[in-house]
Amino acid sequence: MGRMHAPGKGISQSALPYRRSVPTWLKLSAEDVKEQIFKLAKKGLTPSQIGVILRDSHGVAQVRFVTGNKILRIMKAMGLAPDLPEDLYFL
Repeated sequence: MGRMHAPGKGISQSALPYRRSVPTWLKLSAEDVKEQIFKLAKKGLTPSQIGVILRDSHGVAQVRFVTGNKILRIMKAMGLAPDLPEDLYFL
């Protein structure tokens, strides 16, 4: 977001953690996370909604660090990926 009273453009952005390993306090395994993704995808949720639920309810910060794949790739492997990409669907 730009600045209102200065010519600068700002540098706000989200930052991923440097360590890409699974936190020691996380009790879910990769199979448990994939099973949760499968259940939520069957309900018709989008990948971003699944990520928010996993983050807020189950404590999974980054699915890619736990499973090795992104949510959409896991959904594609299960045959549950949406026909249209999520960003185009919501236009």
